[in-house]
Amino acid sequence: MENLLDNIRALENVSAALEPSLEERNNYANELQKFTNGFIETIETNKAYNIGDADAQKLSIHPQKKTLTQLLEIYNDEVVGKGLSAASGGHIGYIPGGGIYTAALGDTLASITNEYAGMYYGSPGAVTIENELLNWMKTVFDFPMNAIGNLTSGGSIANLIALTAARDKHKIKNERVTQSVIYLSPQIHHCIHKAIRIIGLEDVQIRLLELDGYSRIDSEKLKTVVAKDIQDGLNPFMIIASAGTTDTGAVDPLEIIGNIAKENKLWYHVDAAYGGFFILSESKKHLFKGIEMADSLVIDPHKGLFLPYGLGAVLVKDKEAVFHSHHYTANYMQDSLANDQINPADVSPELTKHFRGLRMWLPLNLHGIEPFVACLDEKLLLTTYFRNKLSAIGFNLGPEPDLSVSYFWYPETEIDQNDFNVKLMNLIHEDGTVFLSSTKIEGKYVIRMAVLSFRTKIATIDKALVMIERCLAQTKAHFKI
Repeated sequence: MENLLDNIRALENVSAALEPSLEERNNYANELQKFTNGFIETIETNKAYNIGDADAQKLSIHPQKKTLTQLLEIYNDEVVGKGLSAASGGHIGYIPGGGIYTAALGDTLASITNEYAGMYYGSPGAVTIENELLNWMKTVFDFPMNAIGNLTSGGSIANLIALTAARDKHKIKNERVTQSVIYLSPQIHHCIHKAIRIIGLEDVQIRLLELDGYSRIDSEKLKTVVAKDIQDGLNPFMIIASAGTTDTGAVDPLEIIGNIAKENKLWYHVDAAYGGFFILSESKKHLFKGIEMADSLVIDPHKGLFLPYGLGAVLVKDKEAVFHSHHYTANYMQDSLANDQINPADVSPELTKHFRGLRMWLPLNLHGIEPFVACLDEKLLLTTYFRNKLSAIGFNLGPEPDLSVSYFWYPETEIDQNDFNVKLMNLIHEDGTVFLSSTKIEGKYVIRMAVLSFRTKIATIDKALVMIERCLAQTKAHFKI
C-alpha cells in the first residue's frame, strides 16, 4: 500500500502542472492580454490577406516544453500572419464570422467554468441560457414558442438538423427516396447538398429552379414545376428558400414560396444563415415577410450578430420530427431525464455540447440590441457606397443587392473579360490590403464583395478602392492595354 501511495504522490507532483498557481495564472493572463491588445490595435493597419503556407514543423507537437511567450510568437507568425485575417474589417470577400471582443469573454468563462450544455441536469443555467437565446430568436422571426431550437456550430449542422426533420416528417426512406423531389435555388449554399447526402437522400430528385434577374427563385416557374412533378406521379416533399444567398445575397420571395409549399403540403425550409438578422433592420424587414411560414429556419449569429465562428442556430416547428432522429435515452443517463426543459442533446447530433451560447448571451446583455442593429444598417449603406464608387471607376455591377453581398467586373473589350478579371483578382490577392473573393454568375467571372464585418468602415472601403485601382492599373499594364 505504501508503494501505491508513493506512486500516486509522484504522479500528482507531475500532473500538478495542469493547475497553474494564482501567480502563474496572472502571468498568463497578462501575456495574453498584451498579445490580444496588440492584435486588435494593429488589425486595421495589417493586411487582410497574406499568401503563404504554414510551417508544419513549427506547429507540430514536440516533447520539449515551450513558454507561453514562445507559443504566442509561433501563433502570431504561423496562424495570424498567414492566410485570411477573418477578424479584420478588410475581410470583405466571404461572409465573415465577426469576432467581437465581448464574445471572447463569454468563451473564456465557458471554458474555465467548463459547463456541460447538453443536458439540463448537468447545468440547468447553461441549458436555460441557450434555450432563452432560442426563444429570443423565435420572437425575432415570429416563430411559435413551442418550436424546437438548437445552437449549433454553424449553418452546416443547423441545416442538417432541419433537413433530417423534413425527411422523417415525410417518411422519405427506402423506395420512396428515388421518387421524392426537393426544390432549391442553384445558388443555395453547398452545405445543403452535403446534408442531403449525409442523411441518405443522395438519390432524391433535385430540382434546381430558375431564377429571376435578381437571382431570386422565380415563383411562377416553381409552381409549374411542382404541378408537373405531382402530375407525373412523383413525391415532392420539400422546398428550400434562401434569405441571403452566398453568391449574390439574394432573398427569395419568401411569402409566395411559403404559400406554394402550404398549398402542396410540402416542408418549407428557409436558409437564412447569412441574411437572417437583417430582419432587425427597418429598411429590410419587408424582404423577410413570409419567413414565419417556414417549417424550419437556419440563422447564424456568427454572421449577422458579428460573433466568432462557431455559432449557428436552427428553429423547427415540428418537435416530433426532430425528436424522431435525435432523442435517445441510455441507462447511465437515467438521472438526467426528469425536467421540463428541452435538452440540447435531444435535438442535435451532439451529446458532448460545448456551452457556446455564452458568447452570444454575454454581448447581447452587455451592449443591448441597438449597436447590433446599427452595425447591420451601416453595412447596407457601405455596400451602396462601395458600388457607387466602383461604378465611377468604370466597373460593371451586378443588380442592386437585397442585402450586403454584391459583385462587379471590369468590362474590358480588348481581351477576354474573364481572363482580365482573373488576373485582376490574382493581383488583389497578392496585394492583400483588403480581401475580396470571386465567383461565377452564368459563366461570367466576377469579383465578389461581402460587407458584414463589424470592423468594416468607410475608411476600409476607401482603402479597398485605392487597392482596386492600383491593381487595375497593373492588370492593364500586364495585358499592354
